Amino acid sequence: MLSYFLLAFLTPLLALASDDGGITGPTTSSDAAGYSCDASNCKLPSCNCASTSPPGGLKPSDVPMFIVFTADDAVQSYALDSVNQFLAQRKNPNGCAPKMTYFTSLMYTNYTLVTDWFIAGNEIADHTMTHVGDPSVDEINGNAVALNALAGISQSSLQGFRAPFLEYSVNTLKRLYAAKFTYDSSATSSIPVTDPGTDAFWPYTLDYGMANDCLEVEGSCKGQPVLPGFWEIPMYAFFDNLGDTFTAHYNGLNRQLIGLYTHPFLSTCRRPTQAFVNASSKVTIGMINQFLDWAQATAQQNGVVDDIVSNEQLLAWVKNPVPVSQLDANGLLSHCTFPDFSFSTWYGCPEVEPTLSNQNPAQQVPDDEQPRRFRCEYSISRPIGPAGANFTGPAYVPFSAGVSQFPSGLSHLILHASLAVGLLFGIVKFSKHF
Repeated sequence: MLSYFLLAFLTPLLALASDDGGITGPTTSSDAAGYSCDASNCKLPSCNCASTSPPGGLKPSDVPMFIVFTADDAVQSYALDSVNQFLAQRKNPNGCAPKMTYFTSLMYTNYTLVTDWFIAGNEIADHTMTHVGDPSVDEINGNAVALNALAGISQSSLQGFRAPFLEYSVNTLKRLYAAKFTYDSSATSSIPVTDPGTDAFWPYTLDYGMANDCLEVEGSCKGQPVLPGFWEIPMYAFFDNLGDTFTAHYNGLNRQLIGLYTHPFLSTCRRPTQAFVNASSKVTIGMINQFLDWAQATAQQNGVVDDIVSNEQLLAWVKNPVPVSQLDANGLLSHCTFPDFSFSTWYGCPEVEPTLSNQNPAQQVPDDEQPRRFRCEYSISRPIGPAGANFTGPAYVPFSAGVSQFPSGLSHLILHASLAVGLLFGIVKFSKHF
């Protein structure tokens, strides 16, 4: 268990987040949801019922423990450094660097860094042009146009959306659906997984309406809105001061994922208005990293695959869920040895040594296993550039190499939990200060 001293220190800091608009109670109920889904007709990968049970009928013991990591708002060098303070030094069990989702707005964004971040394998998603709640069609689509025109990200790569301040309506969801987005991630899961009425659902499609935020969003739930094939990825709240939310997800009946959701502007000491390093920020960053160390080590000690992932990666797994045994986390990297030379690959060793006359021999793939997920690199170059052009930009180089030196207090790091693994004490919702 995470040290009681650390958890006691984290608790008051997290509690401060509620002063900026944290949720104070359940945002839904079974009666308000009135949710009913025909599982016999709702089948993956295009349809999934809102359920606390793992997708695809998998047993919880066969499910990886996911930690979803996201960030919101403008992309600047200090923002990417903020993310890297938590992720750059880490590896997932398959040896790959963790990836995350960045919900980006137009104002103050450095689009060259957006391109670099995307090329590195991270997900870029829509957060409106001017950061307004319940956004109009122009706010949503205009930001997507800007991301294509200014960062070179193809429209097909922009899958997700999160509403600023988490303020969305049924019309917001309908606009996203009409614009052919794949998912929204603005809804909250506000009832603990230990409660029989928990709303900690795995990602689900709106074929049968919404099942979250039914007490908050007018006209949603009870079968509405009907948006076939459009996904909701709820955000999961922490409720306690002893780490029990994390362990409840980790050891619970359904191993729901958890998430860490940040506003980098509020979790960095390098933002333009702050020229000095606050000593407390170093302590805070150390605590968050200590938690991630503990979460990853706990999973490893218990033989559980513990992946830090983006929403894009999570949804790819949910659509085609693969048991931990097939993920084979410790064996994803294949070492191929032949009489004349050796090499390593994520894609399975060739059955015979490649030669000039046999340049691409058949590759060894375990029985019943599809091409591997969670690879470190994409199998083809990520298409970027306005109007579908394809080019490669320079790699992003962190400005703050070396020791972490970030947030000015955990009250400045807005955390959440989202079907994966995380740590949140007190019901924490995104800050409405920004």
